[in-house]
Amino acid sequence: MVLWGCMKRKRDFLSITDLSKKEILEVLATAVTLKKKHTRTGHNTSVLKGKTLIQIYEKPSLRTHASFDIGMFQLGGHALYLGPEHIGLGKREPVEHAAKVLSRMGDCIMARVFRHETLVELAKHATVPVINGLSDLEHPCQILADLMTIQEHKGRLKHIKLTYIGDCENNVTHSLALASSMLGMHFVACAPSGYMMKSDIVKEAKLYADQSGGSIRETHNPSVAVKGADVVYTDTWVSMGDEKEKAKRLKVFRPYQVNAGFMKLAKSDAIFMHDMPAYLDNEVTKAVFDGKQSVVYDQAENRLHAQKGLMVFLLQRRLG
Repeated sequence: MVLWGCMKRKRDFLSITDLSKKEILEVLATAVTLKKKHTRTGHNTSVLKGKTLIQIYEKPSLRTHASFDIGMFQLGGHALYLGPEHIGLGKREPVEHAAKVLSRMGDCIMARVFRHETLVELAKHATVPVINGLSDLEHPCQILADLMTIQEHKGRLKHIKLTYIGDCENNVTHSLALASSMLGMHFVACAPSGYMMKSDIVKEAKLYADQSGGSIRETHNPSVAVKGADVVYTDTWVSMGDEKEKAKRLKVFRPYQVNAGFMKLAKSDAIFMHDMPAYLDNEVTKAVFDGKQSVVYDQAENRLHAQKGLMVFLLQRRLG
């Protein structure tokens, strides 16, 4: 049995650092327990029976929407979808008003937004937990699934070398760097000049790394970055909002495509990861994405299980 202690204050999950190292590992342990039970029996205990998750989407999603909907159903709860046409956060409906109203009706709010500041304002006025389903700064739910996947395939997290290649000034890279540094991993960010991580994220990650025995490194050289890596990770070169720069980005990032040659520089048992959607033969070749080292579909499935573990934690439920 996993028992969460009674917490007097509501907990939000806007950044991966909103959980301590111990709490991240507890959430992952719960996720593993839930996944094993569902795989073995076809169901989970209804620990969230009577609970409602309210989902706010400013940006479309496949994995986020499906995993939260199905996760709440498997735990006995209910998920409500609210798209841009329903609210219009900050336009038709002030964020403060939406937060206060939805807190009176639901037990948890998940928001997938353009601006991180929107999440901060939601959490400020909400009286129920607020989850970052994605913002321009971080993507912590994705990273919980990533950590779970690495743990499954490597048997550990500490001292794992995780190399991220591509556009490093994005939400996935930021959350990966912070999580890696908290857990004693060795994180390498590789990108062309002008596309590296935000300096304040790097500074924060290095402080965590100093405490955990991990490390944070940045380089423009993909061959150096990939050498000896346990995990090679990439993402789209053209995120939502960057469409006007598509032609420029496709040219600038071409030398950073993850291909068979780069994978040979990593450890022989290295795994390839991508949070999807993937644009094959841009950031990664089809051969690597569909190859034997790829764990992208395990990674996608684990969004479901990791987020179930997170919701159990945030809603302070007992898992029997």
